[in-house]
Amino acid sequence: MKNNHRIYAMAFAGVYPHYITKAEKKGRTKEEVDTIIYWLTGYNEQDLQRILDDKTNFETFFAEAPELNPNVSLIKGVICGYRVEEIEDPLMQKIRYLDKLVDELAKGKAMEKILRK
Repeated sequence: MKNNHRIYAMAFAGVYPHYITKAEKKGRTKEEVDTIIYWLTGYNEQDLQRILDDKTNFETFFAEAPELNPNVSLIKGVICGYRVEEIEDPLMQKIRYLDKLVDELAKGKAMEKILRK
């Protein structure tokens, strides 16, 4: 592996509950988090369940995503101190896109805005 970002090897299932918790603390739902994941990656409910059951890592999660949403370029702003639109590593950028969308959900943004409609 040419990079040493620990998150790439982390199981998506290990981080997923934190996305849910972050959303639910702010009165949002697991379904909304799932909708964001489906929108971003093209996965569906069965795919997501398989990913969680298989403990698929982030690298594989994004490598096998059916289709990255064509509107991801509309995701802008700062997450974890980085501007998502300026992150050069494609995998890290996809991970941060997901972080940013969940963050927007937790901040009370409307789903249409989060899904860049």
